Amino acid sequence: MVSSVESPEASSVESEKSQSPLPREETERIIASLDDEKQQQGKRTSNEFEPIRTSRPQTLAQTKNEEEGYNVPDADQAVDPEKEFEVKWDGDNDPMNPRSKSKLHKWIIVLIVSSSSLCVTCASAMYTSTYAQIEPEFGSSREVATLGLSLFVMGLGCGPMVLSPLSEFYGRRPIYIYSYLMFLIWLIPCAVAPNIQTMLIARFFDGLAGSAFLSVAGGTVGDMFVKAELSAPMMVYTASPFIGPELGPVIGGFINQYTNWKAIKLRKETGNEAWKAPIEKLTRSIPRTVLWSCIRPFQLLFLEPMCLNLCILSAILLGILYLFFGAFPLVFKNNHGFTLSQSGLTFLGIFIGMIMGILSDPLWRKNYVRLIRKREEQGGEPGGSEPEYRLPPTILGAVLVPIGLFGFGWTTYPWVHWIVPIIFSVLFGLGNIFVFSGVFTFLVDCYPLYAASALAANSFARSSFAAAFPLFGVQMYNKLGYQWASSLLAFLALAMAPFPYLFFIYGKKLRGHSRFASA
Repeated sequence: MVSSVESPEASSVESEKSQSPLPREETERIIASLDDEKQQQGKRTSNEFEPIRTSRPQTLAQTKNEEEGYNVPDADQAVDPEKEFEVKWDGDNDPMNPRSKSKLHKWIIVLIVSSSSLCVTCASAMYTSTYAQIEPEFGSSREVATLGLSLFVMGLGCGPMVLSPLSEFYGRRPIYIYSYLMFLIWLIPCAVAPNIQTMLIARFFDGLAGSAFLSVAGGTVGDMFVKAELSAPMMVYTASPFIGPELGPVIGGFINQYTNWKAIKLRKETGNEAWKAPIEKLTRSIPRTVLWSCIRPFQLLFLEPMCLNLCILSAILLGILYLFFGAFPLVFKNNHGFTLSQSGLTFLGIFIGMIMGILSDPLWRKNYVRLIRKREEQGGEPGGSEPEYRLPPTILGAVLVPIGLFGFGWTTYPWVHWIVPIIFSVLFGLGNIFVFSGVFTFLVDCYPLYAASALAANSFARSSFAAAFPLFGVQMYNKLGYQWASSLLAFLALAMAPFPYLFFIYGKKLRGHSRFASA
């Protein structure tokens, strides 16, 4: 195929010829080479054809689609047939792009998914206030009753392995709707369970259904905000599943002390079926996608040292948090004579620490901007950043947590005022939020192509520890004593404290050798 318009190179040569004559032999050689090039272009196939700029008008369909905001290739550009009808966002200002929504709209969505996450985790911890009634009614031991907490949390860890890939096929909205509906339905057998077996089974499936808001929702927040705006909404979403467990014992303590626990648009518009989004071109089946989504998180856990150690750190902290649901009532009831409702109020210290962590987000955002400017001054591209710039809050949090645990443990004496260990629990809550907010955003930035798998790996590790720790927490506190039991937990957290700092310093070098991380 040869363009009907004269080659601009030939026009240029003839113009130059008329203005500044060249030797005859040189002129004939240039014209002959241009003729050969035009003949070669005419012999190329459609896949090999390189575009020659012409004045061809756009087709009616192309004009219509561009007016409606769809990203359609230019008529003069060579297009890969596989991508010719691929539909993508036309930038962040595309009316159908979530990032083009108003700030109010986006924040309403953030608050909805965050409050749903808070409700799910609140339900996980509220159950711990029912032990005193469940044990005599079902004739079960404390260890068996505690399984209701562990199985719920295990459901929170297993659910993302299935729900995350399903959200890629069907979108997040139906996953949210059906998951929350099933979460509410599975609360019913928990409320009317005739025996402990029914209770335990219902608790597991209740956690499984509610897990969508602890995994899928992270992608929703990331889709709506650009990287520069992501810090604040991610902080709110990150905090919600950790504030829920603090509110659970507070609310559940009063309920269970004074009541009984059982009372509680292109294809349609154009008619062309060729238009498809990239996700619609996947050839993998749903079972195969679910299988791979289960494998890749373990690849990241075992093959990526940064992912592994940060997941272990966050898993230890969540495990300690859930262990405290048994330890706090034990300490404050035996040392200070607290009632069930008063023991629930002791978790307000951790809650206040987490709220303080959320309110500190503007300070960390300033620090993030400072690191970006420093990088620019050293020759980096304007506005560029590194995933390691998300780690400073984790570095500080990893130091605050052991301090809080040591302080809490060695003030759990009857002659020490009860407010003192609660003050140290504020440091523990503050350190938790700092660690989790930094780890989550770092994993998203460090593994952009596998962010869902990295977060699923973190969720699985956290839930596994959170399910296991309550099973031995009370026994450990009774056996070792309140001081040394708390110190043992502090030493575990202290052993992991150097890793965020090491990754901040050497993370870029480690990413250079990684199969999954961004370079």
